[in-house]
Amino acid sequence: MIHATAIVHPKAKLAADVDIGPYSIIGEHVEIQTGTVVGPHVVINGHTRIGKNNRFYQFASIGEANQDKKYKGEPTRTVIGDNNVFRECCTVHRGTMQDRFETTIGNDNLLMAYTHVAHDCIVGNNCILANNASIAGHVHVGDWAIIGGMVGVHQFCHIGAHAFVGMTSSLVKDVPPFVMAEGRPATPHGINSEGLKRRGFTTEQIALIKRAYKIIYRQSLTIAEALPILREMAQQDDVITVLADFVEQSPRGIIR
Repeated sequence: MIHATAIVHPKAKLAADVDIGPYSIIGEHVEIQTGTVVGPHVVINGHTRIGKNNRFYQFASIGEANQDKKYKGEPTRTVIGDNNVFRECCTVHRGTMQDRFETTIGNDNLLMAYTHVAHDCIVGNNCILANNASIAGHVHVGDWAIIGGMVGVHQFCHIGAHAFVGMTSSLVKDVPPFVMAEGRPATPHGINSEGLKRRGFTTEQIALIKRAYKIIYRQSLTIAEALPILREMAQQDDVITVLADFVEQSPRGIIR
C-alpha cells in the first residue's frame, strides 16, 4: 500500500506488496523488493536497490548524496540486502567514484536510531549498530559485529567478524575478529566469548581464539613475529585463519 501523501517517482520499481507510509519520498532510481515496509517521513533516494522484508522507521534517509566534497553527483549506488531494520533517523549514504561506487549493507542487520553509515562502507550480515553509532567513509564491518552506542569509527577502519566495540569508543585502528574493544582511542579488552557461545562456537574453538589473542596481545610480539605462530595454530581450526588473514591484511594496523 502506498499512502496518499507519499511521493513515489513513477519510474521507481516497487514490488506489489511494498508498504510506503505517509509523507515518504521514493526517488526515480530506487528498487524495493517484496515484503519491505517504509514508514512515515522516510526518504529513499539515488540509485538504491533494497532487498526483501526490510523495515525503515520514520525519518530514515537512505541512498542520499554522500558528505564527501569530491562527490559531484555521479550515479553511484546504495545496495541493501534482506531482513534489515533501520530505526528512527538512520542515515545511509551512497558510494563515491573514488572507491567502489557503492555502499553495501548485507542481511539481517539492526541499525538503531540515529546511526550513520557513510559512503563506500561495507556492513556484513547480522550486525548491530547501537544508537548514535557512526561509521565514516570506506569502513568495513564483518558479520555479527556489534558497534556500541555513540561509537565513532574513523574512515577506512575495518572491524572483524564477531568483534564488539564498547559504547562511546573512538576507533582509529582496525579491530580483529572476535576481539572486544573499548576506549578513546579504543584498545583491546579480551575476546567476545559470550557472543561466540551464543553463535555456536565450540569450547575448543573459543579456547583456541583466546590462545591466539594472547599471542597477539600478551607476549610482546610484533605482528611479523606473531603471524607464523598464528598460521601454525590455524592448522587446528580455520577460525584462526580468519584471524590471521585479518591481522596480516589490516590496512590501518590493528588496535594495540
